[in-house]
Amino acid sequence: MKICFNQATTMKNSTLEKDLELCEKHGYDLIEIRLDKLRDYLTRNTLDDLVNFFEKSNIKPFAFNALEFITFRDKEGYDQIISDLKFLCEVGNLINCKKIVVVPTFDVGDHTKSEIKEESVKRISELAHIAKIHDVKLAFEFVGYPNCSVNRFEQAYDIVKAVDLPNVGVVLDCFHFHAMGSCLEDLKKADKDKIFIFHIDDSEDLPVGAARDNNRLWPGEGAINLDGILSTLKDIGYDEMVSIELFRPEYWDWEIERAIFVGKEKTMDVVSKYF
Repeated sequence: MKICFNQATTMKNSTLEKDLELCEKHGYDLIEIRLDKLRDYLTRNTLDDLVNFFEKSNIKPFAFNALEFITFRDKEGYDQIISDLKFLCEVGNLINCKKIVVVPTFDVGDHTKSEIKEESVKRISELAHIAKIHDVKLAFEFVGYPNCSVNRFEQAYDIVKAVDLPNVGVVLDCFHFHAMGSCLEDLKKADKDKIFIFHIDDSEDLPVGAARDNNRLWPGEGAINLDGILSTLKDIGYDEMVSIELFRPEYWDWEIERAIFVGKEKTMDVVSKYF
């Protein structure tokens, strides 16, 4: 199981340059690059600089985060999604980063579950056909908030099955899985090859539907049944990667190297029991 760093964990004060330098120093295998951090990086550096870094370093890029709110958009908003997708595909081809996270829209009014599924399948399919041209895969991430249009694992997995394209899979995020009460029984029935990205984190002990990103904790410090999730992944044969992803403002204020070091240590402590 390769250890990955998601830039959301140091989002407030760090940069792509700092995260890359310190993740390399502390032995991470992979990194998930945020779109906003990539654009910021390119105000000071070139794509050639990024290519050269990865050519000389042990750490490798795994995915881009994220194309957000891809469903129920007006033409201008959806055109921007397509433009961002093409940009990430082009960068991904240069640095060999072949996965992009896509996120459903929040607050979609009184659309029914069937309408949400239809819209999600349509938009993911359209984006996936563009990504396929560049040999890029899309990882669909449900968000465990009551007002997200796709907020449970089985709902996201059902949409991905309906899309039925080899370059479309799901993101399994432990926080989102826990926050809206997704079931291990559904994860047990999943095809490991459709789990494109695995995010690890923990959470304060709150009722279903009450947790928000600021309630995330380091793995092993909260109420999420990480043992159940990890043992299930082992049972179904998933062992590709695990990415530490936290959006907790308290951790953003830590010294950057401390957060990166602690993230790796906490992740390895939990994951090493199974992988």
